[in-house]
Amino acid sequence: MAKFLMTADYKSKGTAGVLKEGGSARRAEVKHAIEAVGGKMEAFYFAYGHVDAYVICDLPDPNAAIALSLAVNASGAVVVNTTPLITPEDVDTAAKKMVAYRAPGVAKGKK
Repeated sequence: MAKFLMTADYKSKGTAGVLKEGGSARRAEVKHAIEAVGGKMEAFYFAYGHVDAYVICDLPDPNAAIALSLAVNASGAVVVNTTPLITPEDVDTAAKKMVAYRAPGVAKGKK
């Protein structure tokens, strides 16, 4: 399973729903949605500022993350942003891969 960070920005309709149903009910609903796509919620925290909630979850694949994001964003009550989380070991593996890349404006054969 892959790990993702989801941030939620509640719109007025979503904020009204949290006020009406409570934070614990919202956490339970988010957990249910994550489990419905085959995932597991690791953490759920409310915050204040430009992000209203942070969720860390394990999802079976990127398609599950996309499906969850589409469903939440389509509601109009919340804007969710989904970020894949990468382990240091994955960065180590990626750093060892050779990439053929030439920056814009740099002549071929020069770095």
